[in-house]
Order: sequence, then C-alpha cells, then structure tokens
Amino acid sequence: MSIRSTTKARRGMVALTIAAGLALGVAGCGGGGDEDSKPEKSASASQDRGSGPSTHETAEGEPLAELRGSDGLLLQITSAERDAGGFLTVNGTLKNDGAKSVVVPAALSGNETEIVRNGRSLGGATLVDAKGKKRYYVLRDTDGRALTTTGFSTIKAGASLSVFMQFPAPPTDTTEVTFQLPTFASGAIQISG
Repeated sequence: MSIRSTTKARRGMVALTIAAGLALGVAGCGGGGDEDSKPEKSASASQDRGSGPSTHETAEGEPLAELRGSDGLLLQITSAERDAGGFLTVNGTLKNDGAKSVVVPAALSGNETEIVRNGRSLGGATLVDAKGKKRYYVLRDTDGRALTTTGFSTIKAGASLSVFMQFPAPPTDTTEVTFQLPTFASGAIQISG
C-alpha cells in the first residue's frame, strides 16, 4: 500500500469518526416540542392508504416488522443491531409487491438539502425512543451522504432490494424504538446487542 493510499485511508477514518461524533452530539442535544408533530404526520399519511404495520415476534426467519408504503412497496425490517462503537444498524428488504415497476419515491431521502443533493437514499428514516423522548436521524458522512443504501430508483414487480440504515445508538436500556420512513407506516422494532 502506498503512502498516498494510507494517507487517504487515514483521512477517511478521521472524517468518519468526526462525523459520527457530531451526529451523536446533535442527537443528544435534540429534543423539544416538535417531536410529537412528525410521528403523527407519518401515521396519518399511512392511515390514508389504509395500510398499517404488521409486527411479528422475533422468531428465526421472521422480520421484526413489515411496513407498507405507497405503490405496493413493502419494507421488511430483519434486524436492528447495536454495536460497540455506539451505532445502531437497521437491516431489511425493500420489496415491490405490486404488479408493475415502481419508481421509488424521492421522499424516502427526506427533505434535508444536504442529503437530497447526494442522490436517492433512505436518509429520511428516523427512530423514535418514546422512553427517552428522543428522535434519532440517519448518520451522515463528512460529505453529507446518508449512511444508508443509496443509488436505487426503480424496483421491478416482485423484485426486492437489501437495505440498511445506520443511526446513533439509543441508551443501552432502550430495547424498543419506533421506526419511521416517509410514505411508509410506522412500526415498533426490537433492538438486539
């Protein structure tokens, strides 16, 4: 490995560490009166479509939650794992249950200018810790890119896409959070690790 490659790798690691620290600081400072308004907005949008979350027991092979979105999209959350670095990674599958190809809504990226500028992602996802009265947003790197699956636009009928989203981890005594993604129903998920 050349010195140039080593230097670039070190810069990337330092940048990621700084971004994670800043994100944790912002999430820790979060709080206020607006926490109740966003979840209601997501829930009411989902209720208009007549779809709701389907939460399952955490048996082997079954998802933690199934969330219905617009145009036949289905998000199955398969894991929410806390790691030693202070992060929480949510993994799942985004599937098109409809009969025709679907353009994935741009709303999934959220409405923050910095994230939208970096292309399609799941940057609009949030976790709500009702016990701790906090909302956690998807982490970003130093270039403002969301630490989620990116680069998707259309999902063919019956096709699925493995997805992930990384958040700051809630306190260790928090074992359940509500997962929210624009245009999808909300659902409670269990945290492991």
